[in-house]
Amino acid sequence: MAFISDALLRVKPSATIAATQKARDLKAAGRDVISLSVGEPDFDTPDNIKRAAIAAIERGETKYTPVAGIQPLREAIAAKFKRENGLDYKASQTIVGTGGKHILFNAFLATVNPGDEVIIPAPYWVSYPDMVAIAGGTPVAVETRMEHGFKLQAEDLDRAITPKTKWLILNSPSNPSGAAYTHAELKAVTDVLLRHPHVWVLTDDIYEHLTYGDFKFVTVAQVEPNLIDRTLTMNGVSKSYAMTGWRIGYAAGPDKLIKAMDMLQGQQTSGACSIAQWASVEALNGPQDFIPERRKIFETRRDLVVSMLNQAKYLKCPSPEGAFYVYPSIAEAIGRKAPGGKKIETDEDFVAALLETEGVAVVQGSAFGLGPNFRISYATGTQVLEDACAKIQRFCASLT
Repeated sequence: MAFISDALLRVKPSATIAATQKARDLKAAGRDVISLSVGEPDFDTPDNIKRAAIAAIERGETKYTPVAGIQPLREAIAAKFKRENGLDYKASQTIVGTGGKHILFNAFLATVNPGDEVIIPAPYWVSYPDMVAIAGGTPVAVETRMEHGFKLQAEDLDRAITPKTKWLILNSPSNPSGAAYTHAELKAVTDVLLRHPHVWVLTDDIYEHLTYGDFKFVTVAQVEPNLIDRTLTMNGVSKSYAMTGWRIGYAAGPDKLIKAMDMLQGQQTSGACSIAQWASVEALNGPQDFIPERRKIFETRRDLVVSMLNQAKYLKCPSPEGAFYVYPSIAEAIGRKAPGGKKIETDEDFVAALLETEGVAVVQGSAFGLGPNFRISYATGTQVLEDACAKIQRFCASLT
């Protein structure tokens, strides 16, 4: 009898975490490494949010909390959805988890049975398929194309839906491509979902506030109110408020789904960290003026990286609408030789050779279900990005 569960055998290690750890290990060994593999804002948590956490500690807010979250935070979440997204959720229709990943995990564990299918547009965040697999479901990747901005097309979605389909996951803006859906693009998707009433949609809106230029963010239930009773709208404080380590994600959805997730979480982690929840109340209710300031910095970085990568030999890098990632194609580099003599046959070969030759750590596109590409996170300083992109240009020029 095997000791490790079958569920765990269906899971692969996170490629983004692995790439980040490899860069750390090389640095510890004395190598000069620039890591562009981690999806974490380099900004600090705003001071008013820190002060709210300190005040909560001083008030003694250090006890267990209700499983679904403290009432002030659930009310702040409902108010945020109303204020920013035009969505009418009651506080009782919200839930707080230990990060957005926890929310997603619980949604699948609470709803997915063996044989259920979950449609995931590729490229996708590395954890989606494994979460579905752990829950016993079948992840169904639907490839997008660079000429469509890496966005799911309505006809491709329609073809992928079967009687076994339970969920569609939509991540906009996207990790890893930065692609974000316009109102019209989302409407085409929701029109398909209206024709298939057994399919639910999980929207991962964690990068909502990181969109650039004149792009206007919209979410599924906002575009098509008739889908609100089969939509889970997920968000969190990690990216917009630079609170990755505070581990607070949240969602809103139909009563029956939220109650099921609440029951599951009660036997799993119970309530999220009390101090982080009080800090999140201030994040959602407090001043938001720093968000556009930081967004402008990210936009400048995006433009720099896209420009420099498009000047590199053999690379094609579209300019994404949001998040803090770019997803360049290396199709023209496949079949060429790296300076060490190794032939570049896959994007994984490209990434390994880039790290070995120039000390730049990125993540291969195959980890996100679509290649040959690689992902760069530009959530770091301008000088670091300039140096890294110059090294990538030099590496590409050295391919023969």
